[in-house]
Amino acid sequence: MTTPLHIVCPHCHTTNRVQSGQLAAAPNCGNCKHQLFSAKPAAFDEAAFDKHVARSQIPVLIDFWAPWCGPCLQMAPAYEQAAAQLEPHVRLGKVDTESVPALGARFAIRSIPTLALFKNGREVARRTGASGTAEIVRWVQDKL
Repeated sequence: MTTPLHIVCPHCHTTNRVQSGQLAAAPNCGNCKHQLFSAKPAAFDEAAFDKHVARSQIPVLIDFWAPWCGPCLQMAPAYEQAAAQLEPHVRLGKVDTESVPALGARFAIRSIPTLALFKNGREVARRTGASGTAEIVRWVQDKL
């Protein structure tokens, strides 16, 4: 049996209703027609972050990073590969703490990269430091 889920589009940030059994069938956004899952992390500003975390009925994994951070840049390919493995059951996003400092402050991000996992609008787990693809995927699966 499938249940309807609210999934926020990473392109236009419209909330879509998708049957849980259809997540793997590459559903498109009803508003902008882009695929809801692209196997790549989405870049979030504060408004997009708030909408995805509050309205998506799938977990949201956020990479808090900065463009000057060597470990962040080193982890970026692994995080993108993790998106290919975790989507469509987890939305992956990135928050540039230089461009969106308010989010870094709101979540007391003291070290980057920091991964924060959100479920039902609340943070459920956090880890700091660069990680490889397998480590990211295993950590997320263990926390869910």
